[in-house]
Amino acid sequence: MIFTLAARELRSMFLSPMAWVILAVISGLCAYFFLLYIDLYLQLQPRLAAAPNAPGITDVIVVPLFSTAATVLLLVTPLLTMRLISEERRSQTLSLLMSAPVSMTEIILGKFLGVFAFVLLMLALVAVMPLSLLAGGEIDMGLWASGLLGLVLLLASFCSIGLYVSTLTTQPTVAAVATFGLLLLLWVLNLAGSTGNEGGGVLSYLSLLSHYQPLLKGIFSSADIIYYLLLISSCLVLSVRRLDADRLQH
Repeated sequence: MIFTLAARELRSMFLSPMAWVILAVISGLCAYFFLLYIDLYLQLQPRLAAAPNAPGITDVIVVPLFSTAATVLLLVTPLLTMRLISEERRSQTLSLLMSAPVSMTEIILGKFLGVFAFVLLMLALVAVMPLSLLAGGEIDMGLWASGLLGLVLLLASFCSIGLYVSTLTTQPTVAAVATFGLLLLLWVLNLAGSTGNEGGGVLSYLSLLSHYQPLLKGIFSSADIIYYLLLISSCLVLSVRRLDADRLQH
């Protein structure tokens, strides 16, 4: 039933013009930055060739591309998650969904997997761009895979946070703005953590960016993976609890 709900959600997204527009915009923006980083590498290549231990293609092109993609998708993900539950509640179809022979956990997981599958499709379009560099050179596949893993975990976190915020309101626009604000806060918390103030270490740990940057550099740490898994599971559990509370009220 979870995968049935996920397929239904994914199909409904592809029936929406906004999803196609978002897909086109993300592809166009990332392709533009990809070509920009290639041009930058070509300009720096004479100096890099003469420098010892100079950064390679992966460091100059792939890593900045993945970093840019994360920032762009932070702006876009709230638009994808804002309707997941809030639209169902506003159109009064949520009560019908709750009366169906499915649990609240299945509803939440189905919604999450549906939107996450769409986000993974966008990510796949970004991930194959660096592979085109193999036609004329070599890239560090380990660094590419590490950065891609970081993006997958980061986007799963975006989707789970957006899903939870969507359970709190009946207005998709409010859900989108609130999700963006929360994601942005979690994104820049590492800035407060780097000031050296008391509690800065805690703020730095809570930051999405501070756990993404090591993976982007090819540094694999189980602490970063556990952070993302805990964040995703916590948001999903909170979403289930919220729907359970709605069901009890009805």
